[in-house]
Amino acid sequence: MSDKEHSPDSERDSTPPLEDAVHAQREAERRAAKEAARERHQKAMAEAREEQKAALKEELKEARSDAERAAWAGGFPPPMGPHNPLAERERFEDGRHVRDVRLTRTRTEPTVDRILWVLIRDAANRISFPAYQSFMDRYLEHLQPRGPRKAYLPFTNVQAYALLKAGTETFLETHCGIIPPFTHRGDDDSRPDFAALGDGSQLAAYERFTPDEMTNLWRHYSVREKVDSDGDGRRDGSIRVLPYLDIVRRKLGELDVRPEGSGSHMKVLMGLIQERLQNPPMIELIWSYWHEEAMLAQSLAAISRRFQNVRANGRDPLANLELDALRPLNNVLWGYIQDEQHRLNVVRRAYEYDHHYGFSLDGKAIKNFRPADSRSRFLEAFHNLLSLANEFYKQDDDTTVVADGFPLLAALKECHLLLTQGGHNQYGDLPWTARQEMLMEQWILSRPEMREFIGGRVMVAYPESWMDRVDAMKSLQGWDDTSSVHYRDLGVFGEMVLLSIRYGAWVSVVIPDQAANWARYWRPEIQGYVQAYRTVTGVDLRSAVADTRPQAERYLPPSVHLKNRLLAQGRAR
Repeated sequence: MSDKEHSPDSERDSTPPLEDAVHAQREAERRAAKEAARERHQKAMAEAREEQKAALKEELKEARSDAERAAWAGGFPPPMGPHNPLAERERFEDGRHVRDVRLTRTRTEPTVDRILWVLIRDAANRISFPAYQSFMDRYLEHLQPRGPRKAYLPFTNVQAYALLKAGTETFLETHCGIIPPFTHRGDDDSRPDFAALGDGSQLAAYERFTPDEMTNLWRHYSVREKVDSDGDGRRDGSIRVLPYLDIVRRKLGELDVRPEGSGSHMKVLMGLIQERLQNPPMIELIWSYWHEEAMLAQSLAAISRRFQNVRANGRDPLANLELDALRPLNNVLWGYIQDEQHRLNVVRRAYEYDHHYGFSLDGKAIKNFRPADSRSRFLEAFHNLLSLANEFYKQDDDTTVVADGFPLLAALKECHLLLTQGGHNQYGDLPWTARQEMLMEQWILSRPEMREFIGGRVMVAYPESWMDRVDAMKSLQGWDDTSSVHYRDLGVFGEMVLLSIRYGAWVSVVIPDQAANWARYWRPEIQGYVQAYRTVTGVDLRSAVADTRPQAERYLPPSVHLKNRLLAQGRAR
């Protein structure tokens, strides 16, 4: 081997040194460890962000719940909308922070009178026909008279009808009026069923609070009134009344408020009735008016005439109606006819419709109609309010516009004044009596025997069981062909809206937000009434009217439109 082959320089060129190999291995391990640390850091940061988001959501939820409870504890409901019209929502996408900004409705200032609207809706639900029918089923099932049956009427053999009349009166006495949601009366049936009160979103807030918080809200809204509880002339007791009734009470400050049965008869007759001041009847005569226009009373009157073997003019469509004496309905109809002299007739109801709302009835029974006090301006004021409410809804749905509630407030004050002007004379008793009699008529028509005799469309999903009988009778008699469902909607929705106008202290309200809250709360009822009115009369109250002729038609009594549509229906046939 040569010297060149064994030289040290030749060995360094052919074999790498040991230090370079170790350095390369350590560099690779350092890069791998750095990459793993970066991945662990990213994973930890992502987990921290998720935990932070979850904690933030929980804090916001608890803060909102605490704020709502604090607001209710102070007597005011929580805000119904966001605090800012620009609502922000934060989220993370692909490790980036993203913020969405969108327009929402302007915040609505809370008003404490919402508790009155909840009670009105609850009162309407408690005296509805389904509730009445369920009550009568339980009443007749559990009623076990001892000994011979006693007739409550001055006629013989009217036991079935007497039970029906007594049960209906008991139903109204126990279910009609203001029953606050926190009041206990010994049974669960007297408590409101929030699930059946309509729009669940409007009442969801009330279900989350305790009875004590609801009591506090009622105390903030109602007014404490001193009364003579034992009839000794000293005002040593107290009750809580609506603000509107407190205004009326102050006008009669010289009279004492006494409960019925306290003190001597002379003192009771000279004082104010505590029951009507504390628990006014939540009944409006507009319910009876629209059910009368639906031919409810006329249908049973035609059946009663045929039951007495009275032939109708021309061809009798009820010639084959034969109700055998083995059925209980036979005795009910017998007692109903015998008690005719003790019921309201159509003329008395017509005069009271005109006194309350300026509404009239058209028919052969209404002759020489000469009312002493007609509420002729109410229909114009009420329809103007409904039109303004629909315009308000259009503005309120537009997130770029702040809807103004002042026109609604002015219209509410006008309607309130006109309504309360009709609250005299027969107002305290006639609406109650008319409701009792029409509930009985609905119950009689809902019996299965009636479908057997006059028929009905079984496949039509009527919300109440008496409706198909009335529609069948209207078809037999050649009356108008509009479904009774629309008349029922007019009566139910109109009653709730008018009660909120009558018993609200609108004359002392100066904040337009209160009128705006009223329109938002009663939106389903107002829109339902307007739609049903268009179906029944052909008059649309939603659109703004520029022509004077349609505007004049809008303010005509409903009976005029119904008569015109009936004449047009006859010409089409």
